[in-house]
Amino acid sequence: MVKAIDASKILGIRAGERSDHRFIGVWPVVIDGRVFARSWTLKAGGWYRTFLDDPRGTIQVGKRNARITAVPVKSSRIRDAMEHAYAEKYPTPGSRHYVRGFRTQRRREASMEFVPR
Repeated sequence: MVKAIDASKILGIRAGERSDHRFIGVWPVVIDGRVFARSWTLKAGGWYRTFLDDPRGTIQVGKRNARITAVPVKSSRIRDAMEHAYAEKYPTPGSRHYVRGFRTQRRREASMEFVPR
């Protein structure tokens, strides 16, 4: 499934097991076989904050679903690698605004790893 995520521009996630979240699309990056994403809005009730309260959820690639645990990324090395991975994976003119925005401190701190469970 990691190869499919790496090849995909969008990853479906449903945050929390106790929430009424639906699947939404996020931009995934894969680093050393591990799946990561950053939140853009950080709003209350959004996927990032829901995962902080209830770290279990589901990811969806194509028609395949996998149960995951979301783990906040604390490592500066991984956060830096995520920025490089975003720039490599999303190089289009329309994506540049978001790739630059993912480098802001508040979004760096909103980095999550999706670990299979």
